[in-house]
Amino acid sequence: MITVPRGLILSLAALFSAYHVILAFYALDAARSPMPPLLAILLYVVATAMSLWPTSPPLMSLWQGFFNVAVCIAVPLLVGSQLDGSVADNGYATWYVAAVGTLMTITATRRRATLAWVGLVFLVAHTLVWAGPGALASMGVIGSVVWVMVAVMLARALAKAGRDARQYGQAEREATEWQAAQEAHLYERQVRLAQTIRLAAPMLRRIIEGAGALSDEDRQECRYLEAAIRDEIRGRRLLNDAVRREVMSARRRGAIVTLLDEGGIDDVTGADLEVVLNTLADAMAGTTAATIIARTAADGAGTAVTVVGLSGPDPRLSALGQESPDEEVDLWLEIPRAGQGIPRATRRH
Repeated sequence: MITVPRGLILSLAALFSAYHVILAFYALDAARSPMPPLLAILLYVVATAMSLWPTSPPLMSLWQGFFNVAVCIAVPLLVGSQLDGSVADNGYATWYVAAVGTLMTITATRRRATLAWVGLVFLVAHTLVWAGPGALASMGVIGSVVWVMVAVMLARALAKAGRDARQYGQAEREATEWQAAQEAHLYERQVRLAQTIRLAAPMLRRIIEGAGALSDEDRQECRYLEAAIRDEIRGRRLLNDAVRREVMSARRRGAIVTLLDEGGIDDVTGADLEVVLNTLADAMAGTTAATIIARTAADGAGTAVTVVGLSGPDPRLSALGQESPDEEVDLWLEIPRAGQGIPRATRRH
């Protein structure tokens, strides 16, 4: 996008305004008294300097806009009071017409179009009353109207272009994020599919070779493979080779294993993730619980993974006639995020 330096625009506007001041001093001799024109020059210089101040924001403050309108009302009255409106040509003595047009153009450019039109309407009304309709063209009032009109149109066009650019930028960012998400989903599906094929391919070949005739051991192995494939879907980042090995070992001894990845460790990567998963594998290897549940903790918590091992009621308590709860906690372990130390598991004695 091509941009024009703000300093260049301010410099051109300042030079153009200074030209009106030079004409005003040159035409002081045409006034009956130099004091009102000098006061008008002072007001114009102050208003222009404040409007073109380099550190001012693009949107002109409301009080500055009203001050500019007040100056555009005072300057024609001060200068016009020292001239004869019936004269066909006052020469450069009517410098205020272009000066008012310039100041209102600056006001319109700085997004105060309504106030700019107010000041310009007063200039037109003053000219009609002071010199008649014919002076609108000869004194340059129509030119000032055109300047302000062009400034308003340009300001609106630039504002719309800025809004469109921001919208296009936002749309581009959203499209980039969507594309990245789709690529991540595609990669995730490819990884899961490859892992599923690796797990299921040997058994599928055995089924084909045996024409679908499976022994009880083969059927049980299929159930283990089905659970392992389900782990790849629900467990996601809770799995590495060590965890897969211990999960399968626990299932083969009859334990029920549930892995739930709810996104709590999505920000844990690399060696930190391996530390967490290896700790999980060690915990599963060291328990004989009948039910093992491992799930990620809430996102942002100090704990990465929570592991719970549950066992059935102690048969010795039932033999003695004592009531026993349905299940007892055999293992409770909270695996923290890397860098916080790995706690020891708590087990039932």
